[in-house]
Amino acid sequence: MANSVPSITHKTPVSATEALAEVKSAPATQKPAKSSTPTVTSVPKDTVTFTNAAQTALQESQETRAQTAKEAASGDRQAAQLQAKESKTK
Repeated sequence: MANSVPSITHKTPVSATEALAEVKSAPATQKPAKSSTPTVTSVPKDTVTFTNAAQTALQESQETRAQTAKEAASGDRQAAQLQAKESKTK
């Protein structure tokens, strides 16, 4: 038995952090339509997987300045670029 959804809106998340927050805040279940005869329905569970790029972006966004400086000093190009970008914006 299929339930219709009256409207669905999608928005494009700006960052991986927002995407993760959106997934966590999404309701897990919907209330079935009330009928005169009680029925037993099972709610399918959705599995969400993040790509390696999304996981990396999330980790980088949560990184402290000290960690970025440490990685930049050890030769991490991305950390060095981020450090240079942050110093320009100050």
